[in-house]
Amino acid sequence: MPEGPGLAVVTGAARGIGAAVAAGLATAGWSLLLVDACAAQPGIPYAMPAPPDLDAVAERCVEAGAAGAEVICADVASDEFASQVGAALAGRVPTAAVAAAGVIAGGPAWATDETVWTALMDVNLHGSRRLAEATIPGMVQAGRGRFVAVASAAALRAMPQLAAYSAAKAAVVAYVRALAGDLAGTGVCANAICPGSTRGVMLAASAEVYDLSGEEEFASQHLIRRLIEPDEIAGAVVWLCGPAASALTGAVVPVDGGLTA
Repeated sequence: MPEGPGLAVVTGAARGIGAAVAAGLATAGWSLLLVDACAAQPGIPYAMPAPPDLDAVAERCVEAGAAGAEVICADVASDEFASQVGAALAGRVPTAAVAAAGVIAGGPAWATDETVWTALMDVNLHGSRRLAEATIPGMVQAGRGRFVAVASAAALRAMPQLAAYSAAKAAVVAYVRALAGDLAGTGVCANAICPGSTRGVMLAASAEVYDLSGEEEFASQHLIRRLIEPDEIAGAVVWLCGPAASALTGAVVPVDGGLTA
C-alpha cells in the first residue's frame, strides 16, 4: 500500500454504515466516490434514501477533510452497476472499495416471498460481487488495494425470521474469503466486517420483524449492553482500508459488541 490515503469507492453511502464509512474516510483525507441506488427496492418494506441525501453526505465529507467527494446514483442490484462505476472512475484506480449497500426483510425460512429473496441476494451478495468486478481488476493491475464488505453477525449465528438475510450475508463472508484466495500475492487484500445490532433504519426494520417496541430492545443481546453506532463500524472499516491492516486478508471481523462471543 502507498503512503497516505487514495480514492475509495463506497456503496450504500447515502445513510447508515455507508455514510459513516464515507465520513471516516473523509476525516482521514481520502478522495471519495459515493454510490447509492437512492431508489425503492422490490420487496423491502421501508423507505430508501433519495439523491439529496447522497449529496448531503458528500458535502459533509468535503467539510470533514475529504480530498474530493463525487456521487453517483447506481443500483448494486443492476447488471449495469460495474459499467456505471467504471464510467464514473474514468480510468482512475481506487485504492479501496467498501461494499456497504444492504437491505433487510424478515420471514420464516420456509415462507419468505420470492421477491424478498431476490432483493436480499441481489443487493447484499451480488452488490458486493459487482463492486469487486468494478474495482478489483484495476487494483490488481496497480498491485495494491483494499476491498471491504459489510456482512453481518447474522452470517455467524442463528437469527430467527431472517433466513434470507442471513443466507445472503453468509454468502458475502464466503465470497470475500474466496476473493482473498484469488487475490493471493497481488498486493490486494479482501476482508469482511460483521456488525452486530447497529443503530439505523435497518435495525428499526428488524425491530418490526420481531414486534419490538423499538431498536433499543436489541441492546440486551450485546455483552456491551448497548447498541452499536454506525461510526463504530466505520472505524473498523477505515482501519482495514489503511496501512495498519496490511497483514489482514480473508479475515472476518466481528464488530458486534460481543453478540457472537
